[in-house]
Amino acid sequence: MCNNIIYSVILHIMNRKGVVMVTISHIVQDILNKQVFLQEAINLNIVSFNKLAENIKPEIEKELGKRVKHNAIVMALRRYAERLETKKEKVSLNYFGEILLKTDIFYIVIEESETSIRTIQRLYDEIDFKHGGIFNIMQGNYEISIITNQRYKDKFLDLLSEENILKVVDDLVVISLTYSKDFSSTPGILYNVSRFLAWENINIYNILNTPKELAFIISKKDAMNCYNALERMVKPIKNEQNNG
Repeated sequence: MCNNIIYSVILHIMNRKGVVMVTISHIVQDILNKQVFLQEAINLNIVSFNKLAENIKPEIEKELGKRVKHNAIVMALRRYAERLETKKEKVSLNYFGEILLKTDIFYIVIEESETSIRTIQRLYDEIDFKHGGIFNIMQGNYEISIITNQRYKDKFLDLLSEENILKVVDDLVVISLTYSKDFSSTPGILYNVSRFLAWENINIYNILNTPKELAFIISKKDAMNCYNALERMVKPIKNEQNNG
């Protein structure tokens, strides 16, 4: 109670000094700006503002330190939706050419050490790139992720026996989207694609991004669902290009 009174006094003093006072609209905007999927649902017009208002009302009242009317929250949500609509541009996905699928992928994560780089060089020498060999490395501050073909699993585990293996995942696939041209400076590409997969409840183990392609490492069980989702995303662009 004491904290609520102090907070209300601060708001009152700020308002008298000409500073913009925190309002329901401000808090609603702050809540929704932190929840991308809610913004997406609002954009798709599949959200009940009444239900959403009920859901976020406790958080708003806690922030303001007082009770607020349900209708006031609904109005703030409608105003937010209107602002989204005015800013919304048709999402352009015309940066992709084709979808490629590679199966029988093996994923391993090791702890970075003084010997790990030398060991990885030995792994590299085992790969037959001329016959479809895959070897991708992602190095973080403390860990190194390696993506390669399932057929190299036993050999890799043997060569890495002296390293601290943190994770091993079998039965993965790589689904790649090839870029139609260089879009390395275009914002939002990763978000636009990953949101399609998130809506389909597809887990992404890792992402590979180069100037030529964007690849997702996913479970084999999600392969067809993922491929179909990306095909639905890319197909309208192909049709527009063909009709153009």
